[in-house]
Amino acid sequence: MSPRRNRPKVGGPPADSSTGEGRRYGGFQSTESWQGEEWCLRHVAGASAAGKTYRCPGCDQEIPSGVAHVVAWPQYGGVDDRRHWHKACWNAKDRRTTKVQRSRGAPRY
Repeated sequence: MSPRRNRPKVGGPPADSSTGEGRRYGGFQSTESWQGEEWCLRHVAGASAAGKTYRCPGCDQEIPSGVAHVVAWPQYGGVDDRRHWHKACWNAKDRRTTKVQRSRGAPRY
């Protein structure tokens, strides 16, 4: 019997502990600048997003379990600063206003 080979895993580079990039926690991690601050982003696949429901700060709607989304936090923030966003809401964050978001059937008073 031949000895076992240690092959790299398929799907991306190995996780680098110094930069925090790589395929860890079921998603792809990157950084982005927004409002003069660096933000860390983690793209979470739908299969990895099982078990909890989150509220998107962009649209104030729930992100159900099993839906792909983005987790964003300030680069020097802690665990309590993480926010779960719909992908479309994160991409439209600069176009959104600070107005109260209402559903279509909600009264306007």
